[in-house]
Amino acid sequence: MSDLRLIGEAPPGSPAFGTAVSHAILVQVAAGKLPATFRLHVAQPVLSFGKQDALSPGFETAVSLAREAGFAPVLRLAGGRAAVFHEGTLALAHATPEAAPREGTRARFRAMAEILVSAFGRLGIEAQPGEVPGEYCPGTWSVNAGGRIKLAGVGQRLIAGAAHVGGVVVATGTDRLLEALVPVYDALGLGWDPGTAGSVEDESPGATAKSVADAISAELHERYDVTEAKLNPATLELARGLEPKHAINL
Repeated sequence: MSDLRLIGEAPPGSPAFGTAVSHAILVQVAAGKLPATFRLHVAQPVLSFGKQDALSPGFETAVSLAREAGFAPVLRLAGGRAAVFHEGTLALAHATPEAAPREGTRARFRAMAEILVSAFGRLGIEAQPGEVPGEYCPGTWSVNAGGRIKLAGVGQRLIAGAAHVGGVVVATGTDRLLEALVPVYDALGLGWDPGTAGSVEDESPGATAKSVADAISAELHERYDVTEAKLNPATLELARGLEPKHAINL
């Protein structure tokens, strides 16, 4: 089994700083200053916008609507369209050293999807990778329940020397998710079916953010030689410099 550094603590500071921490870890992994690192923690209320969203004529309105709903707008690290994080969701970020990052793109997507499918299986959910027609932030490697409900989204960012596979798992709080997504997607002019959005709790009553995190952690321990770790001062210092790249100041 390959080594994996697992960080379970939420980053301090603003939501944009949280994204910057993932960016900082990716840069450090690429430079050989950190080994492969996986972050898994309960998120803050965030509306994570992609580069395409920022080019939309409705972007400023979408940002305002996100704030009105209680979600801090940030620019995401990985690709994709607007996605929601809140207190009932889990943020995932897996940074790995890669000599030729583009060559393993599909394999890394598959690996993350398989971890999530197996973790959901521990909670009694028959999940599978694949895009649900009409889902928000559509992607081939989304993870769904029964081809009906999107439970997790996955994106990827490549830089020289490393890759980042990030995502969000909706453990609980479908209503909270829709509260932000419906008006924001309308402002961005993106068509989707709100009926495709859901949570692990919807499919496995009694599930919590903690129980879902525990299931994902159990899968990681089965697949990797895991070492529990904390965010180190060098990572936090680098993240402070990267924070402006992810902040939205409209």
